[in-house]
Amino acid sequence: MKILITGGAGFIGSHLTRQLLADGHTVHLLDNLSTGRRDNVAELLSDRCTLQVQSVGEALSNFAWLREFDQIYHLAAAVGVQLIVDDPVFTIETNVLETARVLQAARVFDIPVLITSSSEVYGKSDRVPFREDDDVTYGATIYSRWSYAATKALDEYLGLAYSREYDLPVVIVRLFNTVGPGQLGQYGMVLPRFVESALANRPIEIYGDGQQSRCFGHVGDVVGALTKLLVTESCFGRVFNLGSDEEVTIEQVADRIIEMTGSKAGKQLIPYEQAYGRKFDDLRRRVPDLGRVREAIGYQPTRNLNQILTELIEQARHGRQ
Repeated sequence: MKILITGGAGFIGSHLTRQLLADGHTVHLLDNLSTGRRDNVAELLSDRCTLQVQSVGEALSNFAWLREFDQIYHLAAAVGVQLIVDDPVFTIETNVLETARVLQAARVFDIPVLITSSSEVYGKSDRVPFREDDDVTYGATIYSRWSYAATKALDEYLGLAYSREYDLPVVIVRLFNTVGPGQLGQYGMVLPRFVESALANRPIEIYGDGQQSRCFGHVGDVVGALTKLLVTESCFGRVFNLGSDEEVTIEQVADRIIEMTGSKAGKQLIPYEQAYGRKFDDLRRRVPDLGRVREAIGYQPTRNLNQILTELIEQARHGRQ
């Protein structure tokens, strides 16, 4: 098949590209490199893998060229808490307008689309674990961090509407803290930032009180599931949680990294207002119920957090040599 990946030079996009190429497909990557990096995919580029450096909106101003594609993975989005707080207008416009354009184009040629959403959609829900059909609650609009959740929810509404009204094959995937090789701490990503600090024997800066909990899923597990979901017709028109359900507090993550690296780094709690320069609203626990995706495609995470951290630490040490 010939497959389009928007956001293909990003962290998840580059891993998905490797998976699809290994499966024998031809892949075209569309990325404006605002958060993606050419280095992520440089070694993959060939006659079977091409990169178009352009925004989704620009590239799809005329979408006749899409008729040759068999699938679309729409990963392009504004990502990372720091970016969302610093540039909310970019976040809102990118996430909503570009998803709308992708769906409009896909409808013309009846191309199956997978849209990556986010666990942020669950907002401030205190019902754990999160199930796809749960009600959601968001914080006040004065907190720009919730604009990301709202845009992703709107993407889901739009994708499901295209599925119901036009019978377009659409799959929605809510990703929960996807991590792994090649991820940078640049946009507030926790694990690479903590590992970098530990190896440099710098205090690990923990935003908030460190008792907020998350579940970290390996990118290899995630991309393998993405490719299965988009070829499974029973998944069309549905929403799926995807990631790991191994819950850990952020302070526990820091403690594990210090122990595994043998670092002399300490821990420093940074108030959210200091970290982000403004008031910040967060949720305490973010844990997915993975029952639906397990039933649909037999999904099971293959790497636990310690294995993930070992891989990230080895990669970071190699990069420092």
